Amino acid sequence: MTHTFESLGLREELLRAVQESGYTQPSDIQQLAIPPMLEGVDVLGQAQTGTGKTAAFTLPILHRLEADYKGIQALILTPTRELALQVSTNVERYGQFMRARVVPIYGGQSYVRQQRQLERGAHVVVGTPGRILDLMEKQMLDLSHVRFMVLDEADEMLKMGFIDDVETILAATPSNRQTALFSATLPDAIRRLAKQYMHDPQVIQVAAAEMTVQTIEQNYVLVHDDSKIAALSRILEVQDIQSALIFTRTRARAMEVSESLRQRAYAVDVISGDLSQDARETVLKRFRSGDLPLLVATDVVARGVDIPDVSHVFNFDIPLDDEDYVHRIGRTGRAGRSGIAITFITPGERRKLRYLEQFIGQPLTEMKLPKLEDIRERRNTVFLKKLETVLETGENEMGMEVISALAENGYDMTEVAAAAIQLARAAEQSRPIDHIKTIREREQSSRDSRSSSSSRPSYGGSSERRSSYGGSSERRSSYSSESRSASYSTGNSGAATAEGEYAPTRRREAEEGMVRLIMDVGRRDGVRPGDIVGAIANSAGIPGKAIGAIEIRQTETFIDVNDQHVDKVLTKMKRGSMKGKPVKIVRA
Repeated sequence: MTHTFESLGLREELLRAVQESGYTQPSDIQQLAIPPMLEGVDVLGQAQTGTGKTAAFTLPILHRLEADYKGIQALILTPTRELALQVSTNVERYGQFMRARVVPIYGGQSYVRQQRQLERGAHVVVGTPGRILDLMEKQMLDLSHVRFMVLDEADEMLKMGFIDDVETILAATPSNRQTALFSATLPDAIRRLAKQYMHDPQVIQVAAAEMTVQTIEQNYVLVHDDSKIAALSRILEVQDIQSALIFTRTRARAMEVSESLRQRAYAVDVISGDLSQDARETVLKRFRSGDLPLLVATDVVARGVDIPDVSHVFNFDIPLDDEDYVHRIGRTGRAGRSGIAITFITPGERRKLRYLEQFIGQPLTEMKLPKLEDIRERRNTVFLKKLETVLETGENEMGMEVISALAENGYDMTEVAAAAIQLARAAEQSRPIDHIKTIREREQSSRDSRSSSSSRPSYGGSSERRSSYGGSSERRSSYSSESRSASYSTGNSGAATAEGEYAPTRRREAEEGMVRLIMDVGRRDGVRPGDIVGAIANSAGIPGKAIGAIEIRQTETFIDVNDQHVDKVLTKMKRGSMKGKPVKIVRA
């Protein structure tokens, strides 16, 4: 079996992009799928998330792109917006030296913006079935020249009620296209789809690799982005760290973290993809020897760089790709030894944490940050051990000479010892123990602020009328056009700020031709967009394309539904349920 990307026969531009991404050898699914796809053979792959299937279909498509070809050459369908964004990011990364143009298409984004992106020209379109079909019907998207078609996570699209949309899209593409279908399972409906729309596909089955090892203690810390450095410093103070890798999402972030730790008197350096080979080897040599206990890195280190086992791995930023998490923490807990992985999670990333836990098949343990007294006690303990070592070895001749001179001058020896300790521990002043406002304190402050604002007259409505929905028309009016303008946006009660927190923003109106509904489940119930689409599409018997933008908040969810199907949804969902819990859905 092939063990290098070079032996697969990929273009030089792709090999360079793969190398810069930190990959050294192809995964099983890549070794099996890339050669037949390069030859133009259809591929039916059964593979779990985390096996490297995105590169398995992306690399051969990019390899076969034609520079002068008129029209969209490749269409990749995914079940969710999140996956569409992730796949499009990977296509851009692998195609960066080919200047491959990629356009992500999904609901909730402006039609005009997507139309403009398409008009500028696209080699590859990555999108969700509903929005792809919408653009086709609006004659904004022409698939008549598509050469490559990929269905990613086909079983999920089936569960979400998108299979009819997928068939309509497939029928709109040329019959001589090359098709790749990837699915974790292969139910009868997926096999039927493959039989009808694929040409003698080569079947590939790859089992998911073991996600994480039992010897790694996996923890997370819930902290706001602007408190991460303070939180990391506290942990570094109390943990018994021999060597640690600190992963960030970007090169700029790595430099920022490294400089902040250096200012706190930590021996630390940074390594990223933009370092020359010589500079990289110099840093790694110091890290391997133990001269450099802390190394801040981007994901280039997680794959393919030869470094020894480390005692700790810190995910300063949670990775965008769950597979990268596995590679990151795999740097510790090797050869049966124990290791510790600590991931910083901001309030807005709690849902991402749940997805990560599902991916690796085990929960992460929440870790409480060390308190001020814990750090002081640890500092005292460390200093006492050092002092006792010097006393036991007797290697303190210089100190005895100074003590004798001070005694002759009449100084009290207790005071001399206290002054010497203060001087010896002066470096600790370079590591301040910053106050960290807890999530609960910040959320309470935010609630107090909102409560103060809502006590003032606003939009002519009472707080009672804004308190609920359903039931009387007065309560339902809390989601009228007036109060909507005072509401908050998707997911985290506001828009993301530079610090990773969220600020109130105006929630947008339903798209044209759609009616906004509201359901009494949200993030606290663990629901995802796929759960919402699946429940409505299956209960009401409507196509997936009839469901538009979805906004999941803490305790409620807004859904745009095509006005032709609204009454049917409201009727069929009267006794609806989700995750075993009865749900109520009404007009917003």
